[in-house]
Amino acid sequence: MKKAAATRMNILHKAFELIYARGYQATSIDEIIATTQVTKGAFFYHFKNKDEMGVAIIEEILKPTLNNSFITPLERDEHPLSAIYNLMRYLLTKDKFLKPEYGCPAANFTHEMTPWNANFSRVLNELTEQWMQVMTRALERGKKQGLVSKDINAKQVTLFVVSGYWGIRNLGKLGNKSYYTSYLKELKNYLNTLRQI
Repeated sequence: MKKAAATRMNILHKAFELIYARGYQATSIDEIIATTQVTKGAFFYHFKNKDEMGVAIIEEILKPTLNNSFITPLERDEHPLSAIYNLMRYLLTKDKFLKPEYGCPAANFTHEMTPWNANFSRVLNELTEQWMQVMTRALERGKKQGLVSKDINAKQVTLFVVSGYWGIRNLGKLGNKSYYTSYLKELKNYLNTLRQI
């Protein structure tokens, strides 16, 4: 990796760490520059402004990382309901990238930025839609294989599961990990009702 590209990625990674811990709007360019130890000129060489950098964080750090954690497990050929449950359990209890006290970075960005920034809305919508499409396809595949009840609406199930995940991530910020345990227990019960009998 060339020096300029390495500097740019260093800025993105350090900025992400600050933003994930503090929030996007609470993190200033000056704090990012101090953490990365680059000059202001170097920062503005790579990014026109903070929002351009924020979108780059989503595109270049969150999307590839979350693709490996959120998407790939659902594309494997296993029982889709088990895959969904195992994914949620992994994300909530084992994933080292996602910190319980900070919530879900994509959900945090969505909460903070989409009400007033169209670029953030676009890239976050792409990220969320990709996850939801893959989960919906997995459920549809399960219906065809006779693993999932043919009566379910795969899109509605997906919306329900994803909404629950985002909600429990927000509750997890309060520091009570028993919320995750309760959520996973009820999620398992719900998914079991969707199995083909």
